[in-house]
Amino acid sequence: MENIIARKDRIMAELKGISDKDERLKAIIGYGKDMPDLPAELKIEPFLVKGCISRAWLVPQIQNERLRFMADSEAMIVKGIIALLLQVYNDSTPQEIESLSPDFLAEAGITELLSMNRRSGLRNVLTMIQAYAARMHKPA
Repeated sequence: MENIIARKDRIMAELKGISDKDERLKAIIGYGKDMPDLPAELKIEPFLVKGCISRAWLVPQIQNERLRFMADSEAMIVKGIIALLLQVYNDSTPQEIESLSPDFLAEAGITELLSMNRRSGLRNVLTMIQAYAARMHKPA
């Protein structure tokens, strides 16, 4: 199984390989189209990402002491960015999640494609992922 760094590096290489901003945005939207829709019964307040212009949900699951997330959004760009994040963060330990800097999003040219409001929503998704990891991670 790939670790979080290998997954991040693979995604970054894919996105950095797309020099045209419009094509990179299309690729991000493609990630969202490939992500399954979240069941309606999980689109509830506790999983709602606060501060997003369009509604988005992030649902944590724990499997073999690793975090896995399901998510959805009403906006295709947001759904694509969340899908991309889940490709990096899913199946990671809380320690791996806490140790990974989200700077890779800027390095991959993702944040430059987003409005200020979408950047804020992205930060809120990352904050939720980090918070779930922190709750699960109980240092000795």
